Amino acid sequence: MTMQPPVPFPLPADQQVAFHRTELSPILSLYGRMVAAGEWRDYGISCLRDAAVFSVFRRTAEHPLYRIEKRPKLRLRQGQYAVIGFEGQVLKRGNDLRQVLRVLERKLIRVVE
Repeated sequence: MTMQPPVPFPLPADQQVAFHRTELSPILSLYGRMVAAGEWRDYGISCLRDAAVFSVFRRTAEHPLYRIEKRPKLRLRQGQYAVIGFEGQVLKRGNDLRQVLRVLERKLIRVVE
């Protein structure tokens, strides 16, 4: 039996996918509006080998309500950005991050009586 050397944690920067500042700006802008509306309360960012994930939580100790994922390997197929719902359903996918985030902005629109 051969032993593999342990994988260093965290991964070196050249082996992980991360959000760029220009990508985080619209995500954090939406997050701020949703926090102000009382919908979201916490977030987490994960930089993995094949994806970067921005997870949104209603409360800290829950499963994420939504995950905004960046998977560069899919940019020539379905699109590198995706919004994934609570139960794992893909709500929107594409190469334009602002267009993909629009599916979440609709949640801000409410009928006022």
